[in-house]
Parts: sequence; C-alpha cells; structure tokens
Amino acid sequence: MSFQDCAEFANHHPVCAVATADGDQPRVRYFMMWFADKTGFYFHTGMMKQIYRQLQKNPKVELCFYDNSPPEQGGGKMLRATGRVEWRKETALIDRLLEERPWIRSLGPDIEKSLAIFQVKDGEAWVWTMADNLREDQIPRWRF
Repeated sequence: MSFQDCAEFANHHPVCAVATADGDQPRVRYFMMWFADKTGFYFHTGMMKQIYRQLQKNPKVELCFYDNSPPEQGGGKMLRATGRVEWRKETALIDRLLEERPWIRSLGPDIEKSLAIFQVKDGEAWVWTMADNLREDQIPRWRF
C-alpha cells in the first residue's frame, strides 16, 4: 500500500470526520471532502464558520474516513490522517471547485468572497481494521 492508495480510499469514501482544537476543547464534525491526490486532502468551508477560525488559530487537523464493508469483518476499515492545513487561494482551484460543485453559488451572490479552500498536507496517513486493534503502534504509516 502507498499514500496514493490512501488518496483513492478517501476519494471513494469522501465523508469523513474532521477534528480540530478550540483552545483545549477538541471539536469534530463531518465533512464531504472535495478530493485527495498525492499532495493531500482538499476541503472547502466558509470564512464565517467556527472551523475556519479554529484552523486559523491552530492548523493541525486529524481526519478519519470509514468504509463499513464488509460488516462481517467486525468493524470495516478506517483511514486516519494527521496533517497541517494550508489555505489555497489560486483562481484555477476556485474555478474548479465552483465548476465541480455548482451548488456553492446558491449560498449567496457574494459567496466567493467568503469561500475558503484548504489542503491538509505535511502529515501521515494509516489504515486501521479490527486486525490492527491491539497493535496500533505497529501499523505502517505513509507521509504526504
């Protein structure tokens, strides 16, 4: 397995938990990841949201993607990743987002002014199954 395999897993299971910190209080919520590639995981949010302020103060994040199939394996498979958020403002990336997710424009006429795209990068990813339950510290990790 490689990080490319991790990116493919994330692209096939894009709904993931995103964990941040708000001072000393952990915060978690589900996101629909935009895409993953060899450079990391890409998301978007609004600048008016709490997650935006939390990531401005502390760019460290943890992600957890999950595939519950086949359920008879006793827990499915998780992809976990830790990394650092980098805010992306390239016009080509914004244009791509608005083309691939046109519903974003329905959020308001000036939505582009408050749109925040972030990349999770400079981290590591690993896959967990029930077979790894008692040997978590031995699971191979891939840098990205």
